Amino acid sequence: MFADTTMSTVSVPLALDDSINTAILAVSEDKLEAFQRDPFAEIAARSGVPAETVIERIRALLAAGTIRRVRQTLLSTNLADGALIAWQVPNERLHEAFDFMFQRDPFSGHVVIRTTDSETAGSKYRLWTTVKAPQGFSLEKHCAFLASRVRAQTYRIMPAKALFVLGVGHTRRRGMEPGSKSDEPAEVMYPQVIELSELEWRVLTALKREFKPDEIVRDLWHSRAQEGGVSLDEFCRVAESLHQRKLLGRFSTFLEHVKETASGERVTRYNALFHWAVPPGREVEAGREVGRHHILTHCYWREAGPEFNNVNVMGVAHGTDKSLVLAHKAAIDAHLVALGIPVAYTNVFWGGRSEIKPSEISPLAYAAWCKKMGLATERLRAN
Repeated sequence: MFADTTMSTVSVPLALDDSINTAILAVSEDKLEAFQRDPFAEIAARSGVPAETVIERIRALLAAGTIRRVRQTLLSTNLADGALIAWQVPNERLHEAFDFMFQRDPFSGHVVIRTTDSETAGSKYRLWTTVKAPQGFSLEKHCAFLASRVRAQTYRIMPAKALFVLGVGHTRRRGMEPGSKSDEPAEVMYPQVIELSELEWRVLTALKREFKPDEIVRDLWHSRAQEGGVSLDEFCRVAESLHQRKLLGRFSTFLEHVKETASGERVTRYNALFHWAVPPGREVEAGREVGRHHILTHCYWREAGPEFNNVNVMGVAHGTDKSLVLAHKAAIDAHLVALGIPVAYTNVFWGGRSEIKPSEISPLAYAAWCKKMGLATERLRAN
């Protein structure tokens, strides 16, 4: 067992342009795939920064709120039914609905109020959320309940049919040139919900919980193994088997990219949801070509329906300069044209007020939430 390397964070630089912080974050945001038994040693090896300094900086940045969370991410599309939901809510109740989704529904993850530069298809849908329904429960019934509580006029459920990009990495995307892309098209991933044993759920629940600053130590997983009621070796074995079953994403440090940080910086200012409508049958081809562009943090095949002019490929990009974000989209548009992939319609939905949290996926947590909300659990079960 490694010793706890607790140390003072009083004099630790918090600026994002500090060279050591930049080197660490360029790795720790989205480069550590799968389960890492010693993630800080891996960050150290890739960044060239000593592990003790990596721990000191990440702990300090987390305590200051510059890093908003440190956690093992999951490929939750393979653990629970999920979707992107666009809600049409009267403007006078928009922020009230936002607050309910963020504060009172642990199964809603990203909660964003969006606008368009002009009145277009779907621009009346201002509130956008991601929602997960734990195994055994109905996504449609959950959304119907949310709609009744926030008095939504209508809503559109858009599950991901395929995924092409899942990764944040704001630090390494700073200053990226429009058109920067991989040599090969993005890989395609198809969601497939996988059932877990009671042991796997115990390990997964402990594994995914966010780390507090005082938990950022070299021997990171020892206390989580105790929480899961297993030995450290068993914990790591189960975690690695979950990765082999395509259920784990990355070990990641997530920057506070919406609000101002403790050092007075903003990681991003513009959050753009790009929409493209490509011919039916070419969604995967188009998604892989869109997804090869490095600026995108997310890219999916989702069917948005006639409310959004039959959009079926979506991508998310962030930046500090609106014109540069649009230049990145223009480069993607030009790439599709060059490949002969027709786009019948395209649009940009800009993010305004937003809150981001991991969607809860535990069936036990869902049953407890139903009780708290005064709902009969059976009412929301899947048929």
